[in-house]
Amino acid sequence: MTRSKWMGAGLTALPIALLLAGTISTPAALDAQDMVQLVPPRLEWDPNDPRIGLSPGWTDAGTAISGMEHLASMGKPGGFFNPEDSGDGRFNNTDLAFSGNLMFQGNYHGFQIFDISNPANPVLRTSVVCPGGQGDISVYGNLAVVSAQETRGRLDCGVSGVEEAVSDARLRGIRIFDISDINNPRQVAAVQACRGSHTHTLLKDPNDDANLYVYIQGTNSPRPAEELAGCSSVQDPNEDPNTSYFRIEVVRVPLANPAAAQIVSMPRIFADLESGRMDGLNPGGETTPGAQNQRRTNQCHDITTYPAIGLAAGACAGNGILLDISDPANPVRIGEVADPNFSYWHSATFNNDGSKILFTDEWGGGSAPRCRASDPATWGADAIFSRDGANMKLEGYYKLPVPQTETENCVAHNGSMIPVPGRDIKVQAWYQGGISIVDFTDPANPFEIGFFDRGPLSATESPTGGFWSSYWFNGRIYGAEISRGIDVFRLTESEHLSASEIAAAESIMLNEFNAQMQPMFVWPATAPVARSYLEQMVRGNRILRTRAAEVDALIARAEGGANVAADLRRMADQLDRDAAAIEDGTLGGDSVRSAALARTLRGMAGM
Repeated sequence: MTRSKWMGAGLTALPIALLLAGTISTPAALDAQDMVQLVPPRLEWDPNDPRIGLSPGWTDAGTAISGMEHLASMGKPGGFFNPEDSGDGRFNNTDLAFSGNLMFQGNYHGFQIFDISNPANPVLRTSVVCPGGQGDISVYGNLAVVSAQETRGRLDCGVSGVEEAVSDARLRGIRIFDISDINNPRQVAAVQACRGSHTHTLLKDPNDDANLYVYIQGTNSPRPAEELAGCSSVQDPNEDPNTSYFRIEVVRVPLANPAAAQIVSMPRIFADLESGRMDGLNPGGETTPGAQNQRRTNQCHDITTYPAIGLAAGACAGNGILLDISDPANPVRIGEVADPNFSYWHSATFNNDGSKILFTDEWGGGSAPRCRASDPATWGADAIFSRDGANMKLEGYYKLPVPQTETENCVAHNGSMIPVPGRDIKVQAWYQGGISIVDFTDPANPFEIGFFDRGPLSATESPTGGFWSSYWFNGRIYGAEISRGIDVFRLTESEHLSASEIAAAESIMLNEFNAQMQPMFVWPATAPVARSYLEQMVRGNRILRTRAAEVDALIARAEGGANVAADLRRMADQLDRDAAAIEDGTLGGDSVRSAALARTLRGMAGM
């Protein structure tokens, strides 16, 4: 595998980082002299990449894999596909959530629950038929939250749909299910929203044991006020300050009585911070000549909360935003960025310490081929920002580093962090581009370290398919395939990833996982974790050779059962001195990993 490289002339004027860095003014306020003509770079790829030229097929397409082992594939269960039309979008698989030994699979027709006690052999436990579109799903305790956005969605989960333009039988919003009996989930609440719920985000405030919060991200046109009081389809806030655009909805769910869930606020998180105008961010269009045709920021597609640091990152149409969520019912925007290379900001992922945010661009809406050889490397890609307080600065881009065909819908989509200590590694879905694992530890130079891909569903037609999401959970990678089903993988040792790093990642065990409520990883003080930091410094030539040999021998003695607690503490002290010397410039090396290795060795010593 090779690192992604840019080709072409780049910018003809200002460097793009200068144009985009930091919190920005409203694009509409840019003067003509601020505009630059962009020449988007192209990707360079390895012509021998095994993903090129894969044979097409619905169930028998060719495959290519690197850095992973394919453990299992499962087709869609009965009732969740149309036997007469395998491409029927009413049965598309969507997102995943996890709780204990269970995996929850969203679908436009409802959701399924799988037992993953043996990840290599998932077993279907329950299917819940409940049409409504999207089916974005999250899990908390004994509750499952499911998004509904389509006009066919019924309050009673019926399959007959709703034909009337105005009906009190329709549900567009979120459903809440009691899943305490996995074999018989019960809908206990339905919260209506003006624009429905394309996606939603959970937030469990560590200071509030009584409630769960749900942020609803609606992206459809508002429903009529005759169906839901207070809704307004007027898009200009000057004409109607009650417009259903330019906001999200916050739902409070009392954990003792989920049936009492209700919207408690509708924050105008896009407002201009000085004037208060609710349409204060990107007005949309081609704000920079030659750049993307951007969406107007009047909605969020996805918000990722990170309770451990009290922040959330929103991918909101024409902007990436940063929210203070210390008051969960009233999130406040504290920063924003725009990018002329981005058409539609789709999702956001923090690295583990929150110092970086990776945003994705869903150029083409997910149904178009946007990974062809002719497509720009910065469009439909990831943009990686460093974060300093409320300020975000563009550092680099990553895009799937191999061309896809004209019949394969492909663009950056959902993924999650893989808990390798000392590195920022994300597994990510690219629809029919497959799954790619990217290391963005150096945000200016991200590179691929693993992948899985299938050939196109068809060589002549363009059905929507591929991986909606790919997530790491308790040592395995799970991929939600829109048309085909579910795939399960494990990492394998490679030139990019050591056995110690994989073992350290597999030591992180979570009770639950919802990608849009990001957990913070805390690694145990074990030999694989210590070796991970050591190997990374050796790999980068960032530690004295003699020191590396001493640490390696010491860890081996600890693994062998020798009583080396005192030696571990002495070595930790030495590594701390090394880190201080690196910081003051008297020694070359990696101060951050040296300090992390020192902490780990002390933990191994029982301190």
